[in-house]
Amino acid sequence: MIAMLGLTSLFAAHADAKAPAKKFNLSHWKITLPMDADNNGKVDEVDVKKIRRYSHPDFFFLDEQGYMVFAAPNKATTTSGSSNTRSELRQMIRGTNTKIKTKSPKNNFAIAAHPNATSFGDIGGKLTATLKVDHVALNAGHPDKNPAYSVVVGQIHAGKDQRLIDEGNGFGWGNEPIKIYYKKWPDHDTGSVFWNYERNLPKTDPNRTDIALPVWGNTWENPDDPKDQGIALGEEFSYIINVHENVMYLTFYSAKLGVVNYEIDLSTAADDNDHPQGYAGDWFYFKAGAYNQCSTKDDEGGWYTACPGTGDWNTDKANGDYTQVSFSRVVLSSSEAPK
Repeated sequence: MIAMLGLTSLFAAHADAKAPAKKFNLSHWKITLPMDADNNGKVDEVDVKKIRRYSHPDFFFLDEQGYMVFAAPNKATTTSGSSNTRSELRQMIRGTNTKIKTKSPKNNFAIAAHPNATSFGDIGGKLTATLKVDHVALNAGHPDKNPAYSVVVGQIHAGKDQRLIDEGNGFGWGNEPIKIYYKKWPDHDTGSVFWNYERNLPKTDPNRTDIALPVWGNTWENPDDPKDQGIALGEEFSYIINVHENVMYLTFYSAKLGVVNYEIDLSTAADDNDHPQGYAGDWFYFKAGAYNQCSTKDDEGGWYTACPGTGDWNTDKANGDYTQVSFSRVVLSSSEAPK
């Protein structure tokens, strides 16, 4: 059971050698955790200053091999607007300068086509990561729904911004131009890696759906066993998300399966159903970690997989109702022109 500690006690209790910042450069990241330790009814976050000494023994720590481990049970406190739990880093370009607000342009990046691109903390950016998925949730009430048995291990999130929505230009909806997924069915030896592009449209538009593109194995709607074309639990792979000028360049690497590349211009529509200017008017930030896609919510929507969970970590871990991802590399840097 997660102890109900005040945040001061929480930070002091876990400021130890298992803090991931002892090994990883987390000077421009904060983390969202699947818990409410201060009992204020909101998901806990650890800011850039405090993350330097912070770990949690269940959800965020360095393991004996030096991996930065993220874990999230199916049932726990979630962020507002989501029914999915996460142990996930959020890029903070401002670093420890809290005079800059989280949603300020100076704390986020834009693409070159943005009309006010020079006002942002950066134009584009690059995230490089190497990781292995240790576990995905084993049980789902609706196993036929796409997100069952999956976890998001990296993404770019566009800012949800009511001011932009009110301007009526088709931006500010808080969509994601990329989410990198790993999905493994319980009876398969390997899982699939793929990425989704979400059309940049309002939530009420029926075309606001994800376009899934394969890397290794299948995309999320395909229940076939990827066999030797898939990635096993505990098997490392890498991704690079390089947003340079207006184009998002993607590189995926597996020692077993080789290199897969994609590129997409974020300043224009991905297809006939997308916004004509893509994400040109939005602001962005990187995320990396374990964003558990096994929602405990039971509803008609395609995202609601009715995955079991008790809310007690030890019980849920024993039942396989959690996800865990371990990173050996997470690096933020400025964008680079493709070679």
